[in-house]
Amino acid sequence: MNTLIAFLVTLGVLIVLHEWGHYRVARACGVKVLRFSIGFGKTIWTRRIGETEWAVSWLPLGGYVRMLDEREGPVAPHELDRAFNRKSLRQRAAIVAAGPLANLVLAVLLYAASSWIGTQEPRAVLGTPPSGSVAAQAGLQAGDWARRWSVEGSGEWQEVDSLIDLRWQATRAALDGRDLRLELTRADGGGRHERLLPLAALEAGEADAALTRRIGIGAAYSEPVIGELVPAGPAERAGLRPGDRVLRVDAQEIVDAAALRALIRESGSRGEPSPQQWWVERDGRRLELTVQPARVEERGQSFGRIEAVVGARPQTDLVRLDLADGLLRGVERTWDMATMSLTMFGRMITGDASLKNLSGPLTIADYAGQSAELGLAYYLGFLAVVSVSLGVLNLLPLPMLDGGHLLYYLIEGAIGRPIPEVWIARLQRGGLMVILLMMSLALYNDVARYLGLH
Repeated sequence: MNTLIAFLVTLGVLIVLHEWGHYRVARACGVKVLRFSIGFGKTIWTRRIGETEWAVSWLPLGGYVRMLDEREGPVAPHELDRAFNRKSLRQRAAIVAAGPLANLVLAVLLYAASSWIGTQEPRAVLGTPPSGSVAAQAGLQAGDWARRWSVEGSGEWQEVDSLIDLRWQATRAALDGRDLRLELTRADGGGRHERLLPLAALEAGEADAALTRRIGIGAAYSEPVIGELVPAGPAERAGLRPGDRVLRVDAQEIVDAAALRALIRESGSRGEPSPQQWWVERDGRRLELTVQPARVEERGQSFGRIEAVVGARPQTDLVRLDLADGLLRGVERTWDMATMSLTMFGRMITGDASLKNLSGPLTIADYAGQSAELGLAYYLGFLAVVSVSLGVLNLLPLPMLDGGHLLYYLIEGAIGRPIPEVWIARLQRGGLMVILLMMSLALYNDVARYLGLH
């Protein structure tokens, strides 16, 4: 129920603000607004205020603002100057662009509000980077604390707020084809040193889990300590106890929980796991135990498991910004997300990025529920991401979208006359087919993710 409520609030806020942008600029340009509708299809609620009918319809996957227009019906002579089609090219373009721009402005404010409230985020102390990753090859080690970052060649250093911030900067640098330089200390505050991440060599095409693994900045550093045990599970049968610190497994020294979890998982990836010799520290004593991981199969993959919580909770810091810095962060994140979204759309069109990146309402609903459970600041950040996506999507030059209408006006300004209605009708039909195809693909991706096919 919480997921459904969070999803409906997400759609409601973003759709209302989008259509409100169209509505306010239309009114400012002297256009008569006949109807302001949230949703499509059969009307659930309606009320007339002044000359505008306000409505809520049963399908809440969009909305519209219907304006007085001679192309949609007869207009009384005394109201001709209030018809949308009679307005100047600049005014029509402003009315159409106002919806997507409202979403982008909203995203700035949402990101800023999230920063003002503050979020608990993992400290940028690194776990063991995956073997073969850029981070591993660059010499990053478990326990390294990233303090500052700089895009190679820029000469400008920025503070690292958290591990999430660091992952974001590394992902953005990889997609932009640029290297990233890090200034690090050991977790105990030892001397600072620099490492260069040659991310440009990745030739990254899309931001996904595979790119994160290739970069190698994943989970935060976590002490290799055993937590809660499942009764009668492999860990309890081996004699492990909560609080045990794992020092070594067979011949490998354990430096953090990520390395320990990897050893446990790999033990069951090639048939039945073999017993492992563990050395643990308990109450100042060093003990040797034999642990037999269980083999588990999920979604066509097999791995080992000991039925226990592995790893202590990573250190976190409250990341909170003041008024000015929060607004600046909102502008920066909105710009970054918008440019990244446009880049991803372009790469999907050219085939350089997978169409699996398209997400639909099921994924949005899932993330809405998860972020709402984490707290207001996280939910506002999620709203900002969706708001940016909605604004960018509507600016795409596709018929039926705001960007398609802006393209019509651009052509009209270039040739000095409107595009013939017959051509607009044909383009609208073609655009509708493209949008329906995108929606169908996004819904398929949603279902495939839930079934574990992606």
